[in-house]
Amino acid sequence: MDRLAVIGNISRDHTRYPDRRGGDLLGGAALHVALAAARAGATAAPVAVIGDDLAHIPAHGRLADVDWSALRIAAGRSAAFTIDYDLDGHLVAVAADYGVSEDLTGHALAHIARHPRDRYHVCCRRPLDVPAVLQALTRCGARFSIDFFLPSATHLIQAAAPWLAHADLVFTNAAEHRLLKQVMRSTAAGEVTRGTSADQVTRTLRGVVVTDGPRPVRWLHHGRPLAACTPPSARPVEVTGAGDTLAGHLLARTLHGDSPAAALRSAVLAATRHTAAPRPGPAHS
Repeated sequence: MDRLAVIGNISRDHTRYPDRRGGDLLGGAALHVALAAARAGATAAPVAVIGDDLAHIPAHGRLADVDWSALRIAAGRSAAFTIDYDLDGHLVAVAADYGVSEDLTGHALAHIARHPRDRYHVCCRRPLDVPAVLQALTRCGARFSIDFFLPSATHLIQAAAPWLAHADLVFTNAAEHRLLKQVMRSTAAGEVTRGTSADQVTRTLRGVVVTDGPRPVRWLHHGRPLAACTPPSARPVEVTGAGDTLAGHLLARTLHGDSPAAALRSAVLAATRHTAAPRPGPAHS
């Protein structure tokens, strides 16, 4: 089975909720996606840059399933995020210090050049130069999937637009999906007949997975329903990383040959379990 190389951040996260839930945890989309994929049976390697403050994490037992061969450790501080949510787990605000992850783009491009046959997932987040990475993947014919993060989605969906049709899967939440359709409609305006709907334009995308809180998660294939699964009813303790967990688990089960319905059902359950016990490892040595 192909190695899944996950391009993105590994970070120190601090989450806050109005009811005093939250706290410090080790996070970052690259870690959450890779860890979920590894636990679901894939060989998954975060392509990330961390500081020497997190140099201990590859040795941590709870992260032993992850392939750490694509990790770069640099002198300095790792990325750090303070994330505020409302009582329902909706994102309110994010404060970011990118630290040594400012070097992520160069590290990712070097990895792609050395390993064009890897299967890739790109976490489209700042400070990554998303167009440069997607262009490199497309040029070498690599298979890849992508996701976004709502605070930067408006800009980065637009930046990724020329390469979206090359992605096997695009993971979004409901708000990001609306932005995706708007961007696809506007970028295709000169190529389609006036009056063509956004839904018709997004049929150019091979696959889109849309999460929507407690409502069914939908997997669309060229704009048409392929599979759907309603999450179990559960009150989350921590929502950070839930969407990344769903993406990583689904990608792993798809690589294993599961049907779309089976892969989605398994991924939704994994994401629900993550919200009850989300900490993948310690942020401190």
